[in-house]
Amino acid sequence: MLPCILPAGLDDAEPGMRTLALILEYDGSDFSGWQLQPGKRTVHAVVRDAIVRLVGDEEVVVHCSGRTDAGVHARYQVAHFHTKSSYRVDAFRGAVNHFLPRDVALVGVAEVPESFHARRRAVSKTYAYRILNRRQPSALDRLRVWHVVKPLDMEAMRAAARHLTGRHDFVSFQGPRAEVRTTVRTVHAVGFERQGDEIVFRIAGDGFLKQMVRNVIGTLVEVGLGQRSPEDIPGIISACRRSAAGMTAPPQGLYLERVYYPEPFESMLRDGLVFQGEGTVLCGTEGDFYNPHVHRGDAD
Repeated sequence: MLPCILPAGLDDAEPGMRTLALILEYDGSDFSGWQLQPGKRTVHAVVRDAIVRLVGDEEVVVHCSGRTDAGVHARYQVAHFHTKSSYRVDAFRGAVNHFLPRDVALVGVAEVPESFHARRRAVSKTYAYRILNRRQPSALDRLRVWHVVKPLDMEAMRAAARHLTGRHDFVSFQGPRAEVRTTVRTVHAVGFERQGDEIVFRIAGDGFLKQMVRNVIGTLVEVGLGQRSPEDIPGIISACRRSAAGMTAPPQGLYLERVYYPEPFESMLRDGLVFQGEGTVLCGTEGDFYNPHVHRGDAD
């Protein structure tokens, strides 16, 4: 481990245990996902290493809102950890970024109550999936979109996606070797928009199963290609078997776009994006595709 370089920013007060919440952005292209894995480069490992190098505490444990798979990106991943460090919040953000690699950035940090938990207290998440729908591939976005050559029927995909909303058993869209207590989830909203040659799909829900969004988008693309009908979706859901659904879309088009929390945590996290009086605007997260505080009131 390299020696810890301590930039200015320490308070003089005797440190006590604190809970810091982090808002992270990362390019998942060169990571084997979030979760720690021996011998592999993971987002968790580099984030934890940056914090350890700063605060000098080898016992730091970092919890995130949800593990992302290899190759999946995040614009608004939320994590938290406990520390006795007396770093001021505004100094902590820049100091941790000093130790992070270029494909991970700490864009927000907030001190929150001990009762906060990045995963357990989350009430809604939004994922986005980008599809490049043209004959030519992209040189610049080859690791950030799924290139689908044949034209897609947007209206058929929209009609199919509407069947996903509500509370269902989504086991037909669950990836292999997943261990969960229940496969029932609530999807709050779905939507497609076309931006030139790019199609962006968004889905908001109270939680998602392993590879669920990628399996959903793979199935919807089959609808868009005319290989399935929009009316097939209810039958796929009720079948409760993975073989009933379509292909698994590749990871590079998937983004964790937003995570919401009940108040006061949500406001604390938003305040954590403010630095020296100036708020950070995160691309793709400000449109509030689905905001649980607006659409169904505070959840707690």
